[in-house]
Amino acid sequence: MILRKYYVTCLSFGFLAAVSICLPVQLPAAPPAQPINYVGSQACQQCHEKEYRAFTSHAKKSSSYQSIVRLRKELTEEEIRGCYVCHTTGYGKPGGFVSEQSTPHLKNAGCEVCHGPGAVHVTSQASADINGHPTEQDCEACHISERVRAFRYKPLIRGGAH
Repeated sequence: MILRKYYVTCLSFGFLAAVSICLPVQLPAAPPAQPINYVGSQACQQCHEKEYRAFTSHAKKSSSYQSIVRLRKELTEEEIRGCYVCHTTGYGKPGGFVSEQSTPHLKNAGCEVCHGPGAVHVTSQASADINGHPTEQDCEACHISERVRAFRYKPLIRGGAH
């Protein structure tokens, strides 16, 4: 048992004169929160072969990191970090993309960009542990009207994957 805080509990005894004994009590630590971990699109392949093959064959976002590589010399470090938000998986989020060297499996915008972190789902295989039906609101994290105009792309809700 990990000690988080000491609380004092007082036991009162009803004698003629009130007597109290106060003792410190250990409370159990809160269970650790389930870590949010991204596993990369390749982890989806075994169970979702058809969708994985369609995604890697047709969806431009499956190779989105190449846009950053191609433009890197023209961008500042701050601008590059701004690109990571939409061109990688989970950048700036716990367990998400950090760098091409330390998290190469997350360097493209993969399945988890739309469906959410997949570590729990991969382990449980429960549909409740993944966003099986992304909404337009999920897409709008990256596909906002300003970006559509600036980069002249047509956002596709299915993106060739499903």
